Amino acid sequence: MGQAVADLGKKALALGVLLLAAWVLFKIVLGVVAAVAWVVIAVLALVAIVWAIRVL
Repeated sequence: MGQAVADLGKKALALGVLLLAAWVLFKIVLGVVAAVAWVVIAVLALVAIVWAIRVL
């Protein structure tokens, strides 16, 4: 009985570590996607400014 409880505890700890690692990885990926999106927005803004100056 004690061995089963120990195994269950190890599995619960492993699941907790896995969930924490997945959450951290998700936050990192989300940050990278957000950074790329901001760069794209900045480039599009510069292109829009250049286009507007040429039109005027």
